Amino acid sequence: MSGYEVNFDGLVGLTHHYAGLSFGNEASTRNQSAVANPKLAAKQGLLKMKALSDLGFKQGVLPPHERPHLATLRQMGFYGSDAQVLSQANAYSPRLLSSLSSASAMWVANAATVSPSADSADGRVHFTVANLNNKFHRAIEAETTSAILRSTFNHTQHFAHHGALPQVASLGDEGAANHNRLCAEYDRPGVQVFVYGRDGLVTGNNEPVRYPARQTRLASDAVARLHQLEASRTVFIQQSPQAIDSGVFHNDVISVSNRQVLFHHQQAFVHQQAAFDEIRRKMASVECEFQPIEVPQSRVSLDDAVATYLFNSQLLSRADGKMTIVVPEESRQHAAVWDYLSDLRDSGGPINQIEVFDLRESMRNGGGPACLRLRVALNETELAAVNQASLIDEVLFNRLNVWVDKHYRDRMQQEDLADPQLLTEVRHALDELTQILRLGSIYPFQQF
Repeated sequence: MSGYEVNFDGLVGLTHHYAGLSFGNEASTRNQSAVANPKLAAKQGLLKMKALSDLGFKQGVLPPHERPHLATLRQMGFYGSDAQVLSQANAYSPRLLSSLSSASAMWVANAATVSPSADSADGRVHFTVANLNNKFHRAIEAETTSAILRSTFNHTQHFAHHGALPQVASLGDEGAANHNRLCAEYDRPGVQVFVYGRDGLVTGNNEPVRYPARQTRLASDAVARLHQLEASRTVFIQQSPQAIDSGVFHNDVISVSNRQVLFHHQQAFVHQQAAFDEIRRKMASVECEFQPIEVPQSRVSLDDAVATYLFNSQLLSRADGKMTIVVPEESRQHAAVWDYLSDLRDSGGPINQIEVFDLRESMRNGGGPACLRLRVALNETELAAVNQASLIDEVLFNRLNVWVDKHYRDRMQQEDLADPQLLTEVRHALDELTQILRLGSIYPFQQF
């Protein structure tokens, strides 16, 4: 196996709470107003990072954003001291303050779309920050996300960074959660598969009716151009409207890829067989045989796939050439899903190991293992150019656990967000974290 796929997980933020902000994400809506535990959430995420690192997989970490986001509140006309702005905003609308306090940036699968150097015409790794304009609480993330990625991948010789697409509905871009890459080896040319829910320019009948289609074809086309991808090795597929209306708000809730394998549900895509035929033809050009693994509706229904996040899993290649699938505890607790996974493991196919993690705090807000990580394929030289302080090892894991114990609350509800002390705690914690990760002054409050 040549090259590396490094999973950079988002660290859960200090204001993690359940507000039901993400219409179309059924877990988010279902758990609105429940009591959250930010400290436990952060530790659950760290345990996953450390466990995968211990298993030999390359693992990095990306920091949370500053929340509440006072810059947006001031832009909306709230004024005075920080405490006064928080008080005014809460008096006007607790839900507004909740939106601007969301820790949703922890789901870094939506941070950006990433294309490796083997696929880009200029031979660099390309990052395009997602605009996430379908949801107010996420549309404010792009500026800080860009600062984090530019600091983590900070060598222009190897990394090219693109800002978010314009903040208009027709260019809705949800990042890597709607993007797959298929290849023989991580540092060799592959085929990039962009998944969209609607066109963006033309309104057609083949669109969801219950929940919004967040990713547009127009946005996917733009990212492919920015990343200098060849049309002969790029595929665009429409996500099934029925899947979106079942709660599949991103493609990574209904399919996941690794190297030559695409693990997907029977009802994932529009014109699924034709799309796979195109992928198969284009993969032949890079001397790689496409290997789809389809989960039939008769074994796992769409509703059960969404409830358990079977497909919001991670597929990871081991040194022996086989793959490990990383799933949330909810998949083990569901009889039909676990029976299917057990059969898959024992079938003699490429996926022959299952790792289960308790990510309950993230899952209750609608984010599983795949939501928490951004995949970055790198060659040896590029990996050496990454900010090494962001890569998980025993020392960093222990330092981050101490940091979480020092700064995080173990209880968070919507009414806590107006507490000026919380903002102070967040800023002190993030200032210390940027020193631990050696990221520099990436937050606006550090630049005054």
